[in-house]
Amino acid sequence: MKALGRHLLIELYGCDVAMLDDIAGIEEHMRTAARKANSTVVNSTFHRFNPYGVSGVVVIAESHLSIHTWPEYGYAAVDIFTCGDSVDPWKAFEYLKDVMKSERESVLELQRGEYDKVGIGEMEGVKVG
Repeated sequence: MKALGRHLLIELYGCDVAMLDDIAGIEEHMRTAARKANSTVVNSTFHRFNPYGVSGVVVIAESHLSIHTWPEYGYAAVDIFTCGDSVDPWKAFEYLKDVMKSERESVLELQRGEYDKVGIGEMEGVKVG
């Protein structure tokens, strides 16, 4: 099935607690994950919560990577949404699970914008913009 994008919904359990609360480290690792997936980083923004936890997003030309951490549980929820054939979201996942020292993971891959549902093929020759 061909689609416009691939979206990984990732659960990381048993992660390094200190890492999950390090805003600068998480931002750098998320940006590195984006580059490892062969995507183009456009911008990023991250926020550290009080007393702990980090949320942030890396905007890439091909969509985005986001993370929300719960250091008190050793848990991180990560989304990696990519578009295009040259980007591999699984490379970003592999990097993040390793760097977060995850003991176990759960990943669900969704196809976003399935060609047959958005009418690709029917629109050949149609100019947008």
